[in-house]
Amino acid sequence: MDILITGSTGFVGQNLLPFLKANNISAKTIARNDFEGDIDFNGFECIVHLAGKAHDLKKTSSADEYYQVNFELTKKLYDAFLKSDAKKFIFISSVKAAADMVDGVLTEENRPNPQTHYGKSKLLAEQYIQEQPLKAGKLFYILRPCMIHGPGNKGNLNLLHKFVQKGIPYPLAAFDNKRSFLSVENLCFVIANLLNKDIPSGVYNVADDEALSTNEVVEILANSLKKPSRLWAIPTSFIRILAKFGDLLKLPLNTDRLNKLTENYIVSNKKIKEAINLPLPITTRNGLLKTADSFSG
Repeated sequence: MDILITGSTGFVGQNLLPFLKANNISAKTIARNDFEGDIDFNGFECIVHLAGKAHDLKKTSSADEYYQVNFELTKKLYDAFLKSDAKKFIFISSVKAAADMVDGVLTEENRPNPQTHYGKSKLLAEQYIQEQPLKAGKLFYILRPCMIHGPGNKGNLNLLHKFVQKGIPYPLAAFDNKRSFLSVENLCFVIANLLNKDIPSGVYNVADDEALSTNEVVEILANSLKKPSRLWAIPTSFIRILAKFGDLLKLPLNTDRLNKLTENYIVSNKKIKEAINLPLPITTRNGLLKTADSFSG
């Protein structure tokens, strides 16, 4: 089987390549400058499209960057796939193409309503893929991962880990939330299975099995460091005021980061699990422990 991967230098790509190799699946990669001219996917059985413009928490990216990379590039690659003899196209989208906030549990049936240019650009790509006539024998899979983590990943988990490592109490314990996470190992497992198994074309959420509160995540990080978890339940109204000051003064705790740490965002993985008919290899808690251990290493 000949697999072609775009965006192989990103976080998911750096984990996917060795995962596939360990499972005796060889893959080739394509660099961003190879997208300039005509693209020929003949001879490849499956295209895994990881390349994309990630959500910019610092808000320094222009809107056009998102649409050029997440929509226009995906459109170009998918057109090349349709013209080729390749059988499968796997597009890594995001749950943010569906919703920025979740009331209840996010399923594939939720009507998409993204609010950011990141989410809107991903949704445009999804819609384009779904609208094109598909020849017999061809399949597409649009994967919507939730917050991905794993060894080497930077972001809010890393920030929380530093808090715990330094013995700084977590000050947001008064917020009562539940959110889904996704171990990069589980994402790689899903992609590998889609390479080997034919399931119906469509949109699939990808998440670990268990949703956790941020307080539970802090406890997991503390356990990995063999330290007590120190949780401070400071009134939420006071914290929100501090976050607004963080917006103005460019502090680590700003409104965006506060929302990320305290939001409810539960994602159902029922559809993809039923489709591949296999359990995910790593639990939510073990995946987070693995990520936490990598921060210490």
